[in-house]
Amino acid sequence: MGKLFGTDGIRGVANKELSVDLAMEVAQAAGTVIKEKIGRKPCFVIGRDTRLSSSMLESAMAAGLCSVGCDVQLLGVVPTPAVAYLVRRLGADAGIMLTASHNPFMDNGIKIISGTGFKLSDEEEEEIEAIIIDNERVPPKAAPEEIGKVTAAFDAVDQYIDYLVGLGEGSLSGMKVALDCANGCASVTAPKIFNRLGAECHVLHAEPNGVNVNRDCGSTHMGSLQEYVKANGCDLGFAFDGDADRCLAVDRNGNLVDGDVLMAIFALDLKKRGKLKNNGLVVTVMSNLGLFHFAKENDITTPTTKVGDRYVLETIIRDGYCLGGEQSGHIIFFDDMTTGDGQLSAVHLLGVLSREQKPLHELRRVMNTYPQVLKNVQADDELKASLWELDDLFKEMDDRLGDRGRVLVRPSGTEPLVRVMVEGADPAQIEEIAGMIVGAIEAKKK
Repeated sequence: MGKLFGTDGIRGVANKELSVDLAMEVAQAAGTVIKEKIGRKPCFVIGRDTRLSSSMLESAMAAGLCSVGCDVQLLGVVPTPAVAYLVRRLGADAGIMLTASHNPFMDNGIKIISGTGFKLSDEEEEEIEAIIIDNERVPPKAAPEEIGKVTAAFDAVDQYIDYLVGLGEGSLSGMKVALDCANGCASVTAPKIFNRLGAECHVLHAEPNGVNVNRDCGSTHMGSLQEYVKANGCDLGFAFDGDADRCLAVDRNGNLVDGDVLMAIFALDLKKRGKLKNNGLVVTVMSNLGLFHFAKENDITTPTTKVGDRYVLETIIRDGYCLGGEQSGHIIFFDDMTTGDGQLSAVHLLGVLSREQKPLHELRRVMNTYPQVLKNVQADDELKASLWELDDLFKEMDDRLGDRGRVLVRPSGTEPLVRVMVEGADPAQIEEIAGMIVGAIEAKKK
């Protein structure tokens, strides 16, 4: 992890850590790096989510890019995967997405995407950081006749919508689908996508006001969607996060279908159709033990990475896989998209339901989910760095669970948190062990 870039771009509280000045500096540095790489005047596309601060940061970054001689196309409010798709579709040299994904509204972030639709390489991020932090050089300002210009790409998001609709399989006529848009980017795309696919759409939390993104809704707060699906007789529901790169589902009985279960459904479907490349599903260390047992039973390999979609994607590309993701619902269909896309996951799940002619509450039985306890501990960088001092305790607790459970403690790469996960067959035991670990970490603060 770099000095500015975490596992998922640059994050911070808007107008504090992530200031207008920093946004402009990042834009000038990124514009300079890309301009030198391609040897001509670059074009950037910029997308944003629905946070109050996103328009402010968009203006700062557009100005910064123009000042170093880059043209800018503004996409407006679009999902993160739409930027990854449109940067290639529009022939741009790089893209920027302003979002803090599933975080609360006061946070924001900067994700920079290359012209190939992938996140910047570590080397490119390091070059940008060297300009901003190490003051290795000052980005050269463009001559008056070379200043960039800003235009609006008003219909670009429709091209993204058309692409996802084109990936739909089977008729959704007569299917009642609830969509929790998290008051985020999916608010402008999800209703159009699933209406065009023929579903009867019930849309929730699609009235963003700048401060309600992810607030008691979306993939991090599933309660209202679960209640709505049951109360209104929907066949299933989908919940997206603020920038719509994640998706979790709910079956008709209101039961949560998380990313692990979704990946099991997708992997088995692809395997049946001979489309699961290298017979593998790339997962992270956070995936449920039940997913690993499912994979073993179905002769599917499970390459396992650190937490973070970039590590999943690196393994997919390096080893020739086509499917991977995280329990959180960030799932990559590499044959269709260069990044995780929550709405794409929903489209593919509806395709599986159509092929199998089974409801989601039956398909979700593809794997048995082990009980998990997940706890977050507030932690600064100093506390995160000192976690190794508790390694003996973590190992002792892991040994107590044996082969039917495990302990995982990791610092978050995007938030000031240490995440504690304990998994096992006995809910009371894992709750006790999680409490002991959290207590030990909290004690280090004193």
